[in-house]
Amino acid sequence: MSEFVWPVRVYYEDTDSGGVVYYANYLKFMERARTEFLRVHGFEQTDLVRDHGVIFVVRDVHISYLRPAVFNDLLNVTVSVHAAGRSWIEFAQTVARDEILSRAQVKIVCVNHLSFKPVEIPEIIRNKMELSS
Repeated sequence: MSEFVWPVRVYYEDTDSGGVVYYANYLKFMERARTEFLRVHGFEQTDLVRDHGVIFVVRDVHISYLRPAVFNDLLNVTVSVHAAGRSWIEFAQTVARDEILSRAQVKIVCVNHLSFKPVEIPEIIRNKMELSS
């Protein structure tokens, strides 16, 4: 599966008192890119609950901060599927400007929206996103 890229502009509200992007906001940028990745594949978060009774939750994040982003930077946030199992997907993600500023491995788990217990990723999602177990 190819790499998905989502542009993100750094707003003043994304920065800390030092004028650089606050470290937790990189996770927000990555979350937005994963949401858009799902949307490009035809899946809205609200529809996943209504049609399949599932939501995706973050299980693990391993992130490295390499260089700072600053106010008004136009960043490219990438998403690619690194690995997948019956109920989980691990994404490789980066935040870049002219170079990679941050990289992360983010594992999400498909859970029942009521019990929050892991469930198998619905076949239609698996097929459309070309996930293999």
